[in-house]
Amino acid sequence: MALYAIGDLHLSFTVHKPMDIFGPEWKNHTEKIEKNWKKRIKKTDTVVVTGDHSWGRNLSECMEDLEFIMRLPGRKILLRGNHDMFWDAKKTEKLNEQFEGKLSFLQNNYYTYSEYALVGTKGYAYEGKDSPEHFQKLVKREAERLRVSFEMAKKDGYRNYIMFLHYPPTSIGEEESIFTEIAEEYKVEQVIYSHCHGKDRYQDSFIGMVNQVEYQLVSGDYLKFKPVKILD
Repeated sequence: MALYAIGDLHLSFTVHKPMDIFGPEWKNHTEKIEKNWKKRIKKTDTVVVTGDHSWGRNLSECMEDLEFIMRLPGRKILLRGNHDMFWDAKKTEKLNEQFEGKLSFLQNNYYTYSEYALVGTKGYAYEGKDSPEHFQKLVKREAERLRVSFEMAKKDGYRNYIMFLHYPPTSIGEEESIFTEIAEEYKVEQVIYSHCHGKDRYQDSFIGMVNQVEYQLVSGDYLKFKPVKILD
């Protein structure tokens, strides 16, 4: 039994969205995901998929992509990404009811692995597109959702946490943010995130041990589409 993570599968079985236009590493990436997942993941393992599951614009267009994930081995916990148009804040409970026993959706709730609470939210980072007011509004919203997860787990007696985000915990050039502050406040062991693509973004990413918190980037292309082990 082990805990793994990977993000940004960017599946498109229904919607035509060829990913190899973003670089040679994306060529036949769906086949790479399936091959590497089946090679590494056992039925007893848990995999947190950190967002951007599908290019579909609604649940109907995403269904074949979600079914692909469901067929893969292990327990699958899905985090919301910025491209996951099928999922909004009001749909988490409905999605968990619809996919019960097949997929679990992480937002405004938490899941467990051994003695750990798995908490998470989409997060947000500045990418040069937002006004300061809009950016702060989205960051505040996501931070509040993250605290909901932590406080639910804390109330239930959990004190060991792994924190998942889709966006990186800081904007480019930042050394800290509300998300790193929350991670330190709750004494999180690891912060796992994705969203970043390409060599330039890898180099700019928040990776390694900072203030006793380990940060890991798990974007699919960064991992060469091989789920990475987080915990034994």
